[in-house]
Amino acid sequence: MRRDVNGVTKSRFEMFSNSDEAVINKKLPKELLLRIFSFLDVVTLCRCAQVSRAWNVLALDGSNWQRIDLFDFQRDIEGRVVENISKRCGGFLRKLSLRGCLGVGDNALRTFAQNCRNIEVLNLNGCTKTTDATCTSLSKFCSKLRHLDLASCTSITNMSLKALSEGCPLLEQLNISWCDQVTKDGIQALVRGCGGLKALFLKGCTQLEDEALKYIGAHCPELVTLNLQTCLQITDEGLITICRGCHKLQSLCASGCSNITDAILNALGQNCPRLRILEVARCSQLTDVGFTTLARNCHELEKMDLEECVQITDSTLIQLSIHCPRLQVLSLSHCELITDDGIRHLGNGACAHDQLEVIELDNCPLITDASLEHLKSCHSLERIELYDCQQITRAGIKRLRGTLPESLPV
Repeated sequence: MRRDVNGVTKSRFEMFSNSDEAVINKKLPKELLLRIFSFLDVVTLCRCAQVSRAWNVLALDGSNWQRIDLFDFQRDIEGRVVENISKRCGGFLRKLSLRGCLGVGDNALRTFAQNCRNIEVLNLNGCTKTTDATCTSLSKFCSKLRHLDLASCTSITNMSLKALSEGCPLLEQLNISWCDQVTKDGIQALVRGCGGLKALFLKGCTQLEDEALKYIGAHCPELVTLNLQTCLQITDEGLITICRGCHKLQSLCASGCSNITDAILNALGQNCPRLRILEVARCSQLTDVGFTTLARNCHELEKMDLEECVQITDSTLIQLSIHCPRLQVLSLSHCELITDDGIRHLGNGACAHDQLEVIELDNCPLITDASLEHLKSCHSLERIELYDCQQITRAGIKRLRGTLPESLPV
């Protein structure tokens, strides 16, 4: 077998040459090559497209471009790139992420919508040039859309939600966090046409009032995830409607909704037994009474963020230790009434041995080294946060590290 000056065999050189008659093209059917290319990422596909004419055709075949994530190239992506991709992929494209692509606007997305009518998942998070015109285009051409992320697209208004309601009836997940022009009228229009919504992210939509939640509760029985963080006007009245109408709810974030009281925890306990995630940081009116009802009825709880729920005491931890065996993540930062006794119950609870992975105790001034001794039984523990716990000593931390994984951040 002949060799060139670098010792590479001729046959191996031919296999990776620019010739369309290269051995790999002769030996492998095009269908098999196409199948191999389907596993490659965007960058690798583009490189393969430069190998030969045959590979160019195969690498740029629309079937290889069903899922595209351009986040790593966000600074370089302009409208014309999106237009070219849409023309190349056409009806093959199912999932596209343009997260953070600041150069992409309505004109490019209209061309995209016209060419990629089978799109199901579209991420436009942070595409700040996007306006209601884009949602109008999606409504007109993309009836199969299921997931849409418009977070931080601050030009979006109620008109977008009305358009989505009219043209995207299959929508299951919508993120309009920080779209602070949206009001109850937009939510009303949305849910009337998209009753199959399962996840709704409304973080930072500061104009939303209880009336908006009443529409959601009345029209979205399949809702599983709801994020209302910093929706400051929300009160018990609106959230109780959600609990009564959305019995499948598994994840609720109401952090920063400082008007809510124990009435919400009671409503969750009575109506949402599948609840797994509850985030109520900075909800300072919540007390042990509400969390007792919640724990006794929601046994599938896995994550709870109770930061700055300043009225809770060890009683809440006792109830969680008894009734919530699946608890994995618990934040108690700035819960200044928590003591070693509460941590003792948690360390002896059903979740301690195999489930509890993260516990945050920042700024809990009554916590001492005794709490660290109680946590030694938590063999799955991956992280403990103890910032500004004045009674915790280095010796106590050292003893804890000696019984838990070496990589444990404390």
